[in-house]
Parts: sequence; structure tokens; C-alpha cells
Amino acid sequence: MERGEQFNAGVVLYCRAKSFVAARTHLDEAKLRALDPAADAAGVRAALRAVEGVCAGGDAAGQAAGDDPGRRFRWLIAPRSTVVQPGPVHTGLTADPAAEVERLVELLVR
Repeated sequence: MERGEQFNAGVVLYCRAKSFVAARTHLDEAKLRALDPAADAAGVRAALRAVEGVCAGGDAAGQAAGDDPGRRFRWLIAPRSTVVQPGPVHTGLTADPAAEVERLVELLVR
């Protein structure tokens, strides 16, 4: 983080019209080790799972469980000073947000 190096490890998609928020993540451990051989891969994976849990809602969302999808999305995209950080938000249109989040994680992450 100190050097500003980063790579995509997931996608979060929010669709207000369908009250939908979801995250799909994938940690490329080789990329992580290339940036920092001493990186805590298990810790990064846990942080990525937490993002997916907040999107899923329910008990996995912790304190955000009662929040609507839009509020959970806004919480996830807020800047933070941790190893797992949100990137810029992009807009778009889709008729099928569940399929789109899968397409985007394949295109941008894997």
C-alpha cells in the first residue's frame, strides 16, 4: 500500500432498481506475493469474504445486516486505510445484475 501498487481482487455491483448488491472476489496469490512476499494472504482472503458477507446481508453482514442494499454498498465503497480498498465506482446498465457481477469478475479480476 505504501508504494501505491494494487490489483483487482473483486467486484461489487449495486442495482438500486432491483434492490440488489453483490460481491464476487478472487485473490490471485501470485500477484499478491509479487507485490509483497510477506503479505498475509489469509488475512486478505478474510477481508474479501467480509465484503461478500456485507453484500449478502443476514448474519454475515454483522452490524450492516439491517441496512438496505444501497447503504451497504455505500459503506463498502467508502475510502479506508486497509490493505483491501475499494476502487473507483463505474456506472452502467444491465437487465440481469446477478449475471453481470459474474461477467465482471471474470473480465476484471480472474
